[in-house]
Amino acid sequence: MKASEETQLLGNQPIFHGTTILCVRRDGLLAMGGDGQVTMGESVIKQKARKLRRCYNEKVLAGFAGSTADAMSLFDRFEKKLEEYHGNLSRSVVELAKEWRTDRALRHLEALLIVADEKSTFLVSGTGDVIEPDDGIAAIGSGGPFAIAAARALAQHSQMNARAIVEEAMRIAGEICIYTNQQIQVEELSAAAR
Repeated sequence: MKASEETQLLGNQPIFHGTTILCVRRDGLLAMGGDGQVTMGESVIKQKARKLRRCYNEKVLAGFAGSTADAMSLFDRFEKKLEEYHGNLSRSVVELAKEWRTDRALRHLEALLIVADEKSTFLVSGTGDVIEPDDGIAAIGSGGPFAIAAARALAQHSQMNARAIVEEAMRIAGEICIYTNQQIQVEELSAAAR
């Protein structure tokens, strides 16, 4: 895989500049946060972008890192998979990853997704990866490594709830990553919200 001007490689995974998405599951609650910054090259062109979406009757959260047009295309396909498989998140993400990897047009999309429902969290990539984190914490984007490190430390050493962990970890990532700002959007799900 070739790294484009907007991406760099970390192992086999592309890291897309311009965003941080963090998902934390704790004590039956799920929170997903995303920053609002959009960059083009060296310039910030938007401060309050929405990078999170609620899907399937508000029962699934999805966040993206990467090209906005590519992510919107993937969101649409992901929502169709959710409808096709009646909200079965694991089946939907596996089918999306298979299609993403094998479809000639989709293969070139530059984006990563984190999707979650009340039970499961998955990171989905165009290389066919569908990864479920062991600890219920996942992050993508250029600020992802900072956000996940902060979230894991907060989860291990505090009694903060999922939303508070996401907000604080995203704030920390925004202080470190130049492609992440402090305009944080947070969405939540709980088992009681069914």
